[in-house]
Amino acid sequence: MVGDFRTLNTYTFPDRYPIPKMQISLTQICQAVYITTMDSLEIFHQNVVTPRARKYLRIIVHCGVYEYLRIPFGIKNAPSHFQRMMNEIFPEECSEGWLIIYIDDIIVCSKTLEEHMYRLSRVLTKIQSVNMKISPKKFHFVFKELKELGHVVSGLSLGIDKNKVAELLLKPMPQKKKEIQSFLGFAGY
Repeated sequence: MVGDFRTLNTYTFPDRYPIPKMQISLTQICQAVYITTMDSLEIFHQNVVTPRARKYLRIIVHCGVYEYLRIPFGIKNAPSHFQRMMNEIFPEECSEGWLIIYIDDIIVCSKTLEEHMYRLSRVLTKIQSVNMKISPKKFHFVFKELKELGHVVSGLSLGIDKNKVAELLLKPMPQKKKEIQSFLGFAGY
């Protein structure tokens, strides 16, 4: 079941915790020779909602009233919450510049294989200690080139994913405000 939280979001104070700029993250990645990426598995559903917040996350359906026990999709401050949570789990790794966190994307970067294995061990140990689940389908282990955040990254180079460009060229010209916003969001990613 999916709730519509637009009304709740209008009454919610915005959480202005910074989400990393994609271009800065990509610059960090392209300085690496070895890259591992992973995605937190359904990060929304790994986070428990506080009992106090549950009363605001109720949905009414034909057979009753339900309340979310985990963070649902559509909550305005969820991305900021997840970014903060991930940065609190990996403070040293992020400040050292070899770990990039983009909400639920985790990217480990290294110049040598030995260094990479050590860093990966640190990250996986912390992931296990907080009982975070990682998506097996989105775990890309020790690559020299990969597609991430809509770009192709390899060694010391950075390029745009050709599939994204082709998809962009096939999109119809936006006419309305919502279509323009959607187009710009896709083009920016």
